Amino acid sequence: MPEFTNDLIKSSSPYLLQHAHNPVNWVEWSTEAFDRARAENKLVLISIGYSACHWCHVMEKESFENIEVAEIMNKYFVCIKVDREERPDVDQIYMQAVQIMTGQGGWPLNCFALNDGRPIYGGTYFPIDQWKTVLQNLQQVFSEQPEKVEDYAEKLTEGIRQSDLINKQIVAGEFDTDILDLLVKKWKTKFDFEEGGDHRAPKFPLPNNYEFLLRYGVQKKDKTVLSHVALTLEKMAFGGIYDQIGGGFSRYSVDLLWKVPHFEKMLYDNAQLLTLYGLAYQQFKNPLYENVIRETVSWLNREMKDFEGGYFSAIDADSEGVEGRYYVWTKDELRELLQEDFDWFSDYYNINQLGYWEEGNYILMRTHRLKDFADKHGLHPEEFRIKLNKVREKLLQRRALRTKPGIDDKKLTAWNAMTIKGLATAGTALQDSDLIDEAIALGNWLQNFQLEDNFSLWRTSKHKESKIKAFIEDYAHTIDAFITLYEVSFDTKWIQLAYEILGYCNTKFTDEKTGMYFFTEDSGELIARKTEIHDNVIPSSNSVMAHNLFRLGKFYADDKLIERARQMLSNLYPDMPGYGSGYSNWAMLALNFTEPFYEISVTGNHEKHVPYEMGKQYFPNKILAGGKTDHLPVLKDKNTDEKLIYVCVNRVCLAPYRTLDEALKAII
Repeated sequence: MPEFTNDLIKSSSPYLLQHAHNPVNWVEWSTEAFDRARAENKLVLISIGYSACHWCHVMEKESFENIEVAEIMNKYFVCIKVDREERPDVDQIYMQAVQIMTGQGGWPLNCFALNDGRPIYGGTYFPIDQWKTVLQNLQQVFSEQPEKVEDYAEKLTEGIRQSDLINKQIVAGEFDTDILDLLVKKWKTKFDFEEGGDHRAPKFPLPNNYEFLLRYGVQKKDKTVLSHVALTLEKMAFGGIYDQIGGGFSRYSVDLLWKVPHFEKMLYDNAQLLTLYGLAYQQFKNPLYENVIRETVSWLNREMKDFEGGYFSAIDADSEGVEGRYYVWTKDELRELLQEDFDWFSDYYNINQLGYWEEGNYILMRTHRLKDFADKHGLHPEEFRIKLNKVREKLLQRRALRTKPGIDDKKLTAWNAMTIKGLATAGTALQDSDLIDEAIALGNWLQNFQLEDNFSLWRTSKHKESKIKAFIEDYAHTIDAFITLYEVSFDTKWIQLAYEILGYCNTKFTDEKTGMYFFTEDSGELIARKTEIHDNVIPSSNSVMAHNLFRLGKFYADDKLIERARQMLSNLYPDMPGYGSGYSNWAMLALNFTEPFYEISVTGNHEKHVPYEMGKQYFPNKILAGGKTDHLPVLKDKNTDEKLIYVCVNRVCLAPYRTLDEALKAII
């Protein structure tokens, strides 16, 4: 039996359960924890992380498993552990506090607060000696100079409340296209034209950034931007950030070459990358992109899918206490396993100075396109592909015998919704109905387990138990996913659900002063009610909601929804050129307003084939409606019995076409 057990043993979060046998008397976030701090006149430690976080594990081993450190923490503090993936609302508040105090943030996030939640001090990872000093100094200041602590807490809390206040701007009649051009012009100065991505390290995939750049490049006919997108997607797929044996991407690489990953794999990254590579395949028809999609889906279904339905959140970076051990190889191990295949394999995957990492280990990465390498070795590309897949399967089987990294087996609504969109987009791009069926099945799981009759959502699911009220992030991505499912299936259930969920959001999350959406349904026990606006590794919930408003406004012929999207964009538009990557999803919305946007309606009994056929080409500036029902206003007054395709802009339609080719030629 473990020597220590604390209240986290009751948790469903794998991250919290990792700390359940620390000598620290951890508790979960709750009003009761703050009540106890008031009753005992103690400061509160709010320690935030997630299960796949390497430095979270390091700090736990160094400090939170140390009995001497735990005694100090238990004596002077009420210690709260938070899984940032379950409670992004709490993470937002205290991340903002630490960034104000220190100028930077990250995880583990350790923030000290008064017993009403107002922060007074914080940081990220602390080595053990520094951590002990911080604990003792804070307790001394709190007991000897309470007025000073109170004054600082008040000022810092006000800074948090003011940090993302948005002023309602006059709604733009027309958006200035020069703003978008300036945004991209400034962004180009950061492009890495050798290795893709921005010219900096670490390098994050940031799928939404490249989704915008792809669309901008196509619609503005900017060859520099398009070549940069193609280069970036190829370099990411060639790099160590991509699991060359098992499929799927790690969270980021620590270098300029996409070589050395921070080895954890997150569902949200891979879900969005399915969408990105699917869209890029529509445009470039690069077979590498198809391989990436199929290998990533194979990994998701092999290692991340729950038999109950839904996908798990993440796979840890560490196994046996060592980061990356599960994924790297020694030269001797590869030579013994591959024998006569070792020489060409080591050439293809750089078992050389380039691929060397540390302690005799190599990270598999590529520098050759498959066809070029096959030609170099006198092989037919398809012959080489078969040979390569046999070797990869051999390595995958050997790797499966190793101690596997831990898996975070909670399922998050927002991240599964992103996966729905990724599977559906990839399915239409590859003309693969099985992927579309998987997307629909996942949509059914989300509807059955995470959606209530009043159209509210739950945030998490584990062992058929759903809990934690959802945040606007969950609603935004669920609406987006359901719109996508409608467009690939023409099943009106999905568009109706999306519309009803939007109505719930408008009632519960709206900031009446600005037209934006609050992150939380109500302020609850938090010291501030935040509004998320900046696009990052996940696009901001407000930018996703603005897209939802625009698209549903088109489907339902509701100008009020479209005007609200226009208001939200107007609130931010002048600031966008200074931070292009932080407004990429907003910039895509701006393209909806500044470039032609098509409402395509398909009628007759061939309508189910059109989404599939249309997926062969990249066509982002449209909505697609169809079916024999007149439920949707966009289909109203159209002949639903005859096989016709209507092409409209702002509800003004051309004469209908009888074939998709005719309709597309008219648009072009």
